[in-house]
Amino acid sequence: MSEFSGKRIVITGACGVFGQWISAAFAAAGARICLSDNRADRLEDTRAALPGPGHLIHATELTDTASIDALVDHVAAEWDGADIVVNNAGVYPSGLLIDLPVEEWDRIWAVNLRAPFLVARGFARLMAARGIAGSIVNIGSGAARNMRATTVHYCASKTALERVTKGMALEFAPFGIRVNVVEPGFAPGSEVSPLSDEHVARVLGNIPLGRASGPRDAPSAIMYLSSEAAGFITGATLSVDGGNSIGAAATYPADIRERLDRWQKD
Repeated sequence: MSEFSGKRIVITGACGVFGQWISAAFAAAGARICLSDNRADRLEDTRAALPGPGHLIHATELTDTASIDALVDHVAAEWDGADIVVNNAGVYPSGLLIDLPVEEWDRIWAVNLRAPFLVARGFARLMAARGIAGSIVNIGSGAARNMRATTVHYCASKTALERVTKGMALEFAPFGIRVNVVEPGFAPGSEVSPLSDEHVARVLGNIPLGRASGPRDAPSAIMYLSSEAAGFITGATLSVDGGNSIGAAATYPADIRERLDRWQKD
């Protein structure tokens, strides 16, 4: 990972669970991080927790175009560009469509789709102008392929994000900019989208590899797609979810479970 030493990395939603993990991984590899989040009171503490000097912070409201433009301008002024952008911020509210206020629908699409487009567009313009063959990684979800009751709005926004990512990959390729998707696994603990204990237990029980996502899982995939080793990969989606998006593991009949247990003992 020494190739990331000195690289300029922009991460949205940097104060969240995944944002902190991603930031820490890149910083440990010697990169400089621009931490972007709308929780201004958390940004300084998040920066202080990172190893190495030269990290930036920016209080970005992703539902506001001017705030996103200000993030791009801030990075341009301080660093003259960015090498890697991770569109990590997202919201995961739960609710039935029949009850969903239109304002909540608009907020979900603004954060989960409109903001990644604006962030990617802004930094792609900067990369193209500076001759930077950069990498953009959009954080998707297995929900893009697996519709779920009470999160239809979220599933739809992530499906759209994956399609837009492929379009970005096509149109940014002439500039040498690669755009990919990482679908992280389940990691409860978000302050923005809290989940009940019952919900957490049910999801964990369905993950084939039997655990939640850890601090190294998604960051390793993001770093791989941003590395020279993935220099010929663009428009791809990499699932890092313990098999959660391929099917449920907690639906075996009792006799099948007994056979599985017997094989494990033997």
